[in-house]
Amino acid sequence: MITSSYSDTAGQAPEQIAIQTETEQINYQTWNRLVNQTANWLGSLIDKPENIAILLPNGIPFLQLFAGAAHAGCTAVPLDPRSAAAELADQLNISKTDLVICDRRLSGRLDGVKTPVILWDECRPLIEAEKTEGAFIENAGLPFYTGFTSGSTGKPKAFTRSHRSWLESFSCTKREFGISPDDKVLVPGTLRSSHFLYGAVSTLFIGGTVILQKKFNPAGMKDRLRQADVLYTVPTMTDALLSLEAFPDTPLKVISSGADWPASSKQALSERYPHLRLYDFYGTSELSFVAFLSPEDSARKPDAAGRPFENVTIEIRRPGGERCMPGETGKIFVNSPMKFSGYINGAKSDDSGWMTVDDMGYIDREGYLYIEGRENGMIVSGGLNVFPEEIERVLNRCPGVRKAAVIGIPDDYWGSIAVAVIDGHANVKELKKQCREQLAAYKIPKKWLFSEIPETAGGKIARAAVQKQAKDMMEWKL
Repeated sequence: MITSSYSDTAGQAPEQIAIQTETEQINYQTWNRLVNQTANWLGSLIDKPENIAILLPNGIPFLQLFAGAAHAGCTAVPLDPRSAAAELADQLNISKTDLVICDRRLSGRLDGVKTPVILWDECRPLIEAEKTEGAFIENAGLPFYTGFTSGSTGKPKAFTRSHRSWLESFSCTKREFGISPDDKVLVPGTLRSSHFLYGAVSTLFIGGTVILQKKFNPAGMKDRLRQADVLYTVPTMTDALLSLEAFPDTPLKVISSGADWPASSKQALSERYPHLRLYDFYGTSELSFVAFLSPEDSARKPDAAGRPFENVTIEIRRPGGERCMPGETGKIFVNSPMKFSGYINGAKSDDSGWMTVDDMGYIDREGYLYIEGRENGMIVSGGLNVFPEEIERVLNRCPGVRKAAVIGIPDDYWGSIAVAVIDGHANVKELKKQCREQLAAYKIPKKWLFSEIPETAGGKIARAAVQKQAKDMMEWKL
C-alpha cells in the first residue's frame, strides 16, 4: 500500500519532518498518527464510503485525507477548487463519490449536490478523537485514486489507479531520479494535478520531506528553493522562475513533466544555472511513467522524450500492427506495471499488457523515444499529416515567443489548416523563416494569431480552448 512505509519511518526517524508549509510543519511521528486516525474515522462511519472527494486547498489536511483514505482501503477523488459548481457536480457524478470533505470557504460550490458533504473543520475534531493505531488493508490491487484527465482536447475523463501502479512508480523515482529520505522535495503546484500529487505522496513513501506551497508564487519562492534538494515542476513554472532568476546557486534536482519542455528552455536554464540537474520525463494519466531524460541524456539528445524506465517496454507500430523500424513514425504502445486500472464507465486496462493513448512517435537506434504528437490532435492538411507539437517545438525556440500553440481549423480547400497562436511579440516573417529552415513546407502554419494561451491545471496547452479562441479571432477579423 502507498502508506505502508509511514509506521517504519515514524519508528526509525520520528522527528524527521514529513511536511512543511509556509505556516506549519509536522514530523513523521505526527504524520503516521494523523493518517491512522483518519483511516480509523472513515472506517467508523455507518456506511463506510468507497469514494471520497476532497475539495481543499493545498495543505497538510489535503494530504492527510488523501493518505488516510488510501490507508482505509478507500479511493480518494481530488477536486479542483477552481472548478465551477456545474463542473464539480459532474465530476462527483462521474466518480460515483459517496462523501465530499470540503473547506468551508468552498462549500458554496456544492450547493444542490446530492452527495453528502462534511466540512473539514467539523470532521477534524472527530478524526483527532480516534485511536492512533490501526492496521492498513494489505491489497496492492485496490484502487486508491480517481483522477481526471486534463481535458486539453475535450471533456475530462475519470480514471482510477491501484496501489500497485504507484508502488512501481515509487521504485522508479528512487532508482532513476535518485530521490532518498535525505531529500527535501518542493512541490509548488496544485495537488489536483497528478504530477504534483505524485511528487508529494512518493516523497512521503520514501521518507523525505515535502515542502508544500499553498499555490505557485514564483516571486516568493527564492527562499523555499534554497531549502530544497528537489523541485517538481512543469515547463511554464520553470520559465517563470528563470525569468525572475529565482533559482539558488546551490545544487538542485529539477524534475519536470506534464508538457513538452523545449530544448531551448532547458539549454537556457542549464547555461544560467549549470549546477542544476535537469530530469524530464514523458508519461500520461493512463500510462504513468514511460520514458525519461537524465541530465546527461539531455545534453546528447535534447529533443528526445527519453529512454524507457527500467520496468517499461515500448513498441512503435504501423496501422496494421507491424512493428516500425528505428526512425519510423508510428503509434506508441507501452507495456508497464504502472498503467492505470481504467476509465470509470469506459475502457479498462486489458490482460495483454500493451496499451496506447494514441501518441505518435519513433525510437532511434539507441532506444530513445521521440514524440511527434497525438493521433487525434493530428492535422490532415491537403492529405498530409501535420503534428502540432512538432511545429510548436520550432516556434518555441524563436526569439520573442513566450509560448506557441498550433491547432487545426477546418478549411474548404485544404480540409484543415494549421493555425499558430503566439504568446509574444515575434515577427511573423521571422517565424515563417525559422519554420522554412526546419520544417517541410506543408507544415508551416497558414494563419498566425497573437494572444495569451490558456493552459490546464497541469501546465499543458488547453487545446480545445485555444481552438475556440482562434476560431473567434478569425471570425472577428472577417
